[in-house]
Amino acid sequence: MNIVITGAGRGIGFECIKQFASKGHTIIAISRNINAIERLNNPNIFALQADITHAENMQAIANTVATRFGTIDILINNAGVLINKAFAEYSVADARRIFEVNFFSPALLIQKLLPYLQSGSHILNIGSMGGYMGSIKFPGLAYYSASKAALANLTECLAEELKDTGIRINCLALGSAQTEMLAEAFPGYQSPVSASQMATFITDFAINGSKLFNGKVLPVSVATP
Repeated sequence: MNIVITGAGRGIGFECIKQFASKGHTIIAISRNINAIERLNNPNIFALQADITHAENMQAIANTVATRFGTIDILINNAGVLINKAFAEYSVADARRIFEVNFFSPALLIQKLLPYLQSGSHILNIGSMGGYMGSIKFPGLAYYSASKAALANLTECLAEELKDTGIRINCLALGSAQTEMLAEAFPGYQSPVSASQMATFITDFAINGSKLFNGKVLPVSVATP
């Protein structure tokens, strides 16, 4: 399978590309920092350095897809940013960055890569339990949770809009996993789920989940945050 994944330079995304590659799939791994990806020296993984919040990079990603793949079987919108700050202390810049990374960039990337998706392709948005309706919410994560709720809603909307194309789209609302991002936002907190364990679930769902699910926002959590 031809797989495109953002946020592949560390954490869950990095574990995903290793697991996909071990299964023989080919991956375009997108990250602002590709050093760790390049150190893997895996011929199945092409590291593409790009900041997805910059609109001009979307065309570079599309060009790479056209050159290397032609078509995409799986698109995983995994890149995310989490800022833990009291709501009264958020700046406009904080709020805009969170929504740029967690919502607008995935939406624009889907739009840009639609010509390379086909019947049977699977778009997988990586959401959060913070954005899952009715879940426990945490102080300091208002904008993060709101951005992930927007991504979940976009998933449901696009499933309806794309239903006649045969392209499937789902959103996994993740609970905590022990990643660098979690450690930065919640110093000292230890998740019972490793990044590798979460990646195992995600890679399997990305490959097989679209056979049974479309337009679904599915909680994947044993612990929050």
